[in-house]
Amino acid sequence: MDHRKKIVAIVGARPQFIKAAVVSRALRSEESLEEILVHTGQHYDFKMSGAFFEELEIRQPDHFLNVGSGMHGYQTGEIMKKLEPVLMSEEPALVLVYGDTNSTLAGALTAAKLNCPVAHVEAGLRSFNRRMPEEINRIVTDHLASLLFCPTSAACANLHAEGISDGIIMTGDVMYDVALHFGPSAERRSRILEKLNLLRGKYILATVHRAENTDDESRMRSIFRAFEFLSSEVRIVFPIHPRTRKMATHYGLDSLLRPLLVTDPLGFLDMMMLVRNAGVVCTDSGGIQKEAYFHRVGCVTLRDQTEWVETVDSGWNVLAGADSSDRIVRAVHQMLDANDQRRAIEEYGDGTASGRVVEAIRGFVLPG
Repeated sequence: MDHRKKIVAIVGARPQFIKAAVVSRALRSEESLEEILVHTGQHYDFKMSGAFFEELEIRQPDHFLNVGSGMHGYQTGEIMKKLEPVLMSEEPALVLVYGDTNSTLAGALTAAKLNCPVAHVEAGLRSFNRRMPEEINRIVTDHLASLLFCPTSAACANLHAEGISDGIIMTGDVMYDVALHFGPSAERRSRILEKLNLLRGKYILATVHRAENTDDESRMRSIFRAFEFLSSEVRIVFPIHPRTRKMATHYGLDSLLRPLLVTDPLGFLDMMMLVRNAGVVCTDSGGIQKEAYFHRVGCVTLRDQTEWVETVDSGWNVLAGADSSDRIVRAVHQMLDANDQRRAIEEYGDGTASGRVVEAIRGFVLPG
């Protein structure tokens, strides 16, 4: 009889696949634990899902819920509806969720209603903007979780400020584990610089996907106008999210993208290679802000707030918002000239955060 404790890990979107890669590897090395991997299908396109599993060496999921896209309430509800019988059948000792997506929230809610403990990787992050769906997902998940794995001291402080005191564990950032583990692999295996004819440090990498930008014509227009202007100075590589492409056409902004090097969504190793070698990264992604820092590349964030305040405080990131093209352009120029003004961020850890996560899980489900 198998006496290992089951840990159901729930993933569904690109940032979760990346975090799960290192945590899953650490879980598999722990003989007392058995990982049951559930893929919700929140990102159902192969370029944004299947390819990441291959490149990140993640085994095929034990359960695929095939939820697909949809409005937030619909998507969250569909995940819960399909996840509940899985959890009832598997009877896990713990449900592990990552980040701030609808898969995160649905996993935490479903587990809590079945009286199953929840562990949250990347707990305590706050943008303090409740108009962001991700912020609601984070807050609710943290208040349901029994184990809260915080990447930074600021994240721990946010939880204490909300009255959460039990189960908080400062682990460092599992994304730094990813950068250290897969960086050499990206250098060996990716040929994206040659394919796109790019010189190291001589291009801007841009990504735009958050609803606060894609669903606001004025903000998208400001971002794209800034990109159009900057493209006269330096090449801009823009792997375009399907939603962003759709909304650009809807708003009639396609002409502003013509000077850019627009590509389809890229695999994990190609994206890491582009981040590692960019002159500047312009993004509204939370994860890519940190990835830029891990590879010591300056970042311009196309949002009004960030959960990763350390990157701003240290000089590696600047918040440009998306209301003014001129402000975005100035921020890019500032980052290009900021080399002597930036300092290291020590609290992201030493690349062993995933081991600390698994050690805490083991202590929780196997007390004594």
